Amino acid sequence: MRNFAINTAIEAGKILQDYFGRKITVSHKGQIDLVTEVDLLSEKYIKDQIASHYPKHQILAEEGGFTAASSDYRWIVDPLDGTTNYAHGYPIFCVSIALEQAGKLVLGVIYDPTRDELFVGEKGIGATLNNRPIYVSKRPLLKDALLVTGFPYDIKTTKKNNLNYFSRFALTARAVRRSGSAALDLCYTAAGRFDGFWEMHLGTWDAAAGVVIVKEAGGHITRFDGSDFELYPSKTQTMEILATNSLIHQDMIKVLSDDFVLPENSLVV
Repeated sequence: MRNFAINTAIEAGKILQDYFGRKITVSHKGQIDLVTEVDLLSEKYIKDQIASHYPKHQILAEEGGFTAASSDYRWIVDPLDGTTNYAHGYPIFCVSIALEQAGKLVLGVIYDPTRDELFVGEKGIGATLNNRPIYVSKRPLLKDALLVTGFPYDIKTTKKNNLNYFSRFALTARAVRRSGSAALDLCYTAAGRFDGFWEMHLGTWDAAAGVVIVKEAGGHITRFDGSDFELYPSKTQTMEILATNSLIHQDMIKVLSDDFVLPENSLVV
């Protein structure tokens, strides 16, 4: 199944790359939440491959919803993470495929076709980038850290829009980036390119594969308050994910807490 996931992600990535830069059909799922015809083409290819090779397995896909089956195995698919980037010709996007067994994540595969970078994490085995082992960074101090985040699609209508946290970290860390692909943000944290990542309101398919990769690279993942990360949050919760190199985890939790106070002389947007 590992080789199957790798081959399927690479072939789906070729679909993304083939259509990238062309005129494509773009639809709206929300005010700023897009879906393209390429999302659908990629997802159809992945689901068809799973149905052909593992017809009894469940599938949870971003565009096509949940396909029930009798197996303990569930494939979690994001056929194009970074759709808005893709639709605007900005080359930060990927294919993300994860595998659950009996409710436990056991495999994550993320492929970035523009850089030909294949990230793989397998429970108990480790994480790799193009078959070479990767590990989280060893940077111990938040003030020296490069962080990454994203903003929810309902940023214009919700109070929980991450702008407050962005301001805090911009003033307490070395720098903050925003790439537009949560899956790649997690991969880059696993590879030590970023020291920490936080985001809220993600979908299960956005995070699943990257969670495996970060953990297998030696990273730590929780909710904002340090409690256990929930891949399937309850209806009364929103998904919160804090992924770090472990060394700055507690410091990031402090910044994310309700009682955090910015250093004196700091300006808040």
